[in-house]
Amino acid sequence: MKRALVLPDGFPRQIKAIASDLDRTLIGEDYELRERTADAIAAARAAGIHVVIVTGRMFRSVRPYLERAGIDDLVVCYQGAIVADPESGRFLRHVTIPLELARETISAVERERFQLNCYVDDNLYVSKMTPEARRYADFQQIPIETVGNLLDWLVSPPTKLVVIGDPKALDGLAERLREHFSGRLYVSKSLPFFLELASPEVSKGSGLGFVAERLGFTAVETVAFGDGENDIELLDWAGYAVAVGNAQAEVLARADFVCPPVQEEGVAQTIEAMLAAGVGPLAGSELPPRSSSP
Repeated sequence: MKRALVLPDGFPRQIKAIASDLDRTLIGEDYELRERTADAIAAARAAGIHVVIVTGRMFRSVRPYLERAGIDDLVVCYQGAIVADPESGRFLRHVTIPLELARETISAVERERFQLNCYVDDNLYVSKMTPEARRYADFQQIPIETVGNLLDWLVSPPTKLVVIGDPKALDGLAERLREHFSGRLYVSKSLPFFLELASPEVSKGSGLGFVAERLGFTAVETVAFGDGENDIELLDWAGYAVAVGNAQAEVLARADFVCPPVQEEGVAQTIEAMLAAGVGPLAGSELPPRSSSP
């Protein structure tokens, strides 16, 4: 029998929210939300803890996972650009890239001969179908529409733009875009082969902050889980940061705790340990006052 995970000293006890990235954190390379993880999420919610998914994915792509896990808390999508109500589908926050900035971005990326995914109103558009675009659509299980020249087609501010390519080539592109836009554009990797571009007001941290105000919890009352570069703002926002064991080095370095990797359902193991230790929204609130007697 495997030993249960033991929480480290200093793990917070009074927690009202769990915030977790999806890909490579809650789900692995098979893109399946496993039973143990779904059960752990259900148990946390039964204990009165909010469970907030914070992802770079489109809302329509993440919604099936929310249904599978029984999550009706607000969800953060598109790296924080959208906060949606899973039940109604209504967007409560939607931060788009200003149209002229989007056009400038498309021009800069296309000059370097990269193809772009363009997201408008939770739909995915590309200039032409490529193997990379098809793999992305299949991975997200979403339809994709070809529109020809993006600059000629685009008349509404997009939610985000994504460049798909070789990880090392994207690292170089990211560096050049950050230099060119100098803070005017959000630039971050989600997966090694996805470079995400959005409004500079967007981050997973800002999206989660919006949810916290709506649902009534604070950063100190939040445990966050992540694995990638685009999770750094999420982990920095939360009072306690947990990296899965398969996380990137820079994420591991700034985490308060490293749980087992996604392949071992490390988030589920941590939630189970939290509940076993009595972590929750009321933890400690019912303890009697300390005696003043020696």
